[in-house]
Amino acid sequence: MQTGVLRVLRATAAWWWRHRELRRTGQTALAQRLERQTVLRDLGYLKQAASLPNAHVICGEGGTFLHLGWTTVSTLAPIDRFPLAALAVARGTPFIDNRPVTDVITFANLPCVARDGSVDPDPCGPGTSVSLTTYIDMVEALGARIANDPRPRQST
Repeated sequence: MQTGVLRVLRATAAWWWRHRELRRTGQTALAQRLERQTVLRDLGYLKQAASLPNAHVICGEGGTFLHLGWTTVSTLAPIDRFPLAALAVARGTPFIDNRPVTDVITFANLPCVARDGSVDPDPCGPGTSVSLTTYIDMVEALGARIANDPRPRQST
């Protein structure tokens, strides 16, 4: 594991308000134990983001979401204030920036990305799911920006 990644995760864990409060009240050992648990949990999320085919990060007006199959890690903040998601994107996880999308009705009616890799045969209507690449095609048509695009490059 890169030391830069560990440094960011440790700093984020130490910054968390509960850990800071424990340190302030003299409970340093407990704060350190909880910080280690937080770093290990976040490392697990990063490993999942790198290994799961449908893992992706979405940033929109409602916050930033790191989708890991059946697990979602989120915050109300933009990606630049969510170090775990920023690390996942820096390590190659697909990133969908929905902030430029203006047609919110069409966007809200899009199907979800399949959590377990299975895809509905008829991807229309509420509660349906599509592959990550199909979802990226749909949101890109609405104006979303894509980084770390997993779609195969087409030669022209």
